[in-house]
Order: sequence, then structure tokens, then C-alpha cells
Amino acid sequence: MPGRVNAPIGRTAGGGGTRPRVYDLGVSEADDDDQLTIDELARRIGMTVRNIRAHQSRGLLPAPEVRGRTGYYGPDHVARLELIQELQADGFNLDLIRRLLDGAGGSSKEVLRFKHALGRPFGSDEKPRPINLLELAEEWNTTDLTLLDKAMKVGLVRQRDDGGFELASPRLAEHGRELAKLGIGLERQLDVIGKVREQADRIAQTYVELFLDAVWSPFEQAGQPRERWGDVHDALEGMHPLAAESVVAIFGLAMSEAVEREFGRQVQRLADAPGVERSSPPAAPQTS
Repeated sequence: MPGRVNAPIGRTAGGGGTRPRVYDLGVSEADDDDQLTIDELARRIGMTVRNIRAHQSRGLLPAPEVRGRTGYYGPDHVARLELIQELQADGFNLDLIRRLLDGAGGSSKEVLRFKHALGRPFGSDEKPRPINLLELAEEWNTTDLTLLDKAMKVGLVRQRDDGGFELASPRLAEHGRELAKLGIGLERQLDVIGKVREQADRIAQTYVELFLDAVWSPFEQAGQPRERWGDVHDALEGMHPLAAESVVAIFGLAMSEAVEREFGRQVQRLADAPGVERSSPPAAPQTS
């Protein structure tokens, strides 16, 4: 089986949770010569024959290639149905899906490939860690539910569809344990995470706008030509390391300058404190 990917965060039409969904990349299993009957297609996708025919009648799925008295479905039909399934899982109704597909241009395989690239995590491939409230209370050494609420607001803890909870970034939680060893309490840590998240949201929006202005808008204005879907996908894939590495590099510069400035202020504050004796410059040597 091919790998698994995360669908885009925060794209649910019904305003549900923001936890990424995970899907199998079934489209990569079908080669260009793979032709399926409707029964075989139904088994491949995990959908009933009745639903496939219903999608055809709604204009969501192109007609099969008919040879003799049998219709055959190819890789693009597979990709189209997988895309429909994923969009439905994201909360879109069938009428909106039809309009999205009609306006998308390109093959369903290219659109599905682009959607998967949208959902790939930026900068890290760590997975959320399921955790229950008792474990969380023990790990944080607190039973204060207001801190859980605060952790959810800053995105460190998320509630899953099944009602359970998960740590969105186990790595960030591990960093929190190291900060606790320095005497920095959980509430202060969550305050810091909240402030950093606000800045990160603005940085992320900056890179989204950059992609829209430089890549997507020209593509859309050109009528989303089929042959340029691959270029758009490659540009998005290239944005992943560029955005992550640029942010790390810029933060390194900013952190170094901030530490240097603050250290200079602290040294000056100590020098200006009352009772601090200032050493006199050495006397000039006596001349005979």
C-alpha cells in the first residue's frame, strides 16, 4: 500500500474540528493501463455500485469507456472518486463538490495530487499523540481544568472526533517538560505558546499570500490550464522547505540580536545601580 497523508487543516465546510484527516493514496496503485469494470471499481474505492452510478447521474463522474456491452473505468475515474470521498469527509456536500470539480480544470489525478500536497505537514512529520485527561493531569502535575482549556485554545491539545484528546505536538510537550525543570510553570509556558502561535499564524498567512500572488492567481487567471497543474503542485512542494527553513533562519537572527540587546541592557542596569563603584581609569604616567 502507498503512504498516508493528512488532508488540509481547517477546511471543513461545517465548521468542525481542525484535526487533519488521514487517507490512503489509492490513486498511486492504478497505472495508466488499469481498466476496471464498475464492480471492480466499487471494490477498489470501497463504494457501492449504486453510489457510483448516482455520482455519474449527478455529473460528478465521467461516463466509462464502453467496449462491447461493458463499461470500463480508468485511473482518472479512481482519482475522481477518491477526491469526492475526501471532499465529503471534509464536510462538502455533493452539489458544492460538483461545482468545485467543474471549475478545477485538469485531471482528477492532478487535483487529488495537489490536494494531498496541501495537506502535507510543514517542517515536521511528527504525529499527534492520543492522551486521556488522567494521563494529562499526571504529566502536567495539575488537575486545573482551566489549564486544559488554555492548552486547547493555543492548539497544544485538541479534542478528537471520538471525544478523546491528543497532544498536537508531542515534541512541543517534551520541550515543556524541559522548561519545567528550569522552574517555568505550565501556565507561563502556555502564555508563551499562545504568543508565539499568534506570530506564527501571521507568518503562515504571509507565505500563503505569497503563494496565492505568485503562483495560484496567475494560474487561475489563465483559466487553470490542464498542463500547468503539475507546475502549481511543484511550486507548492517547493514552498514547504523554503518556508520552514526561512522562518528558522530569520528566527535565529532575531533571537541572537534580541539576546545581545537585552544582555547589553542588563549590563548597563547593573553598572547604573546605586552603590556600584566604578573603577577609575588608570592614571597617566608621571613625566620627569
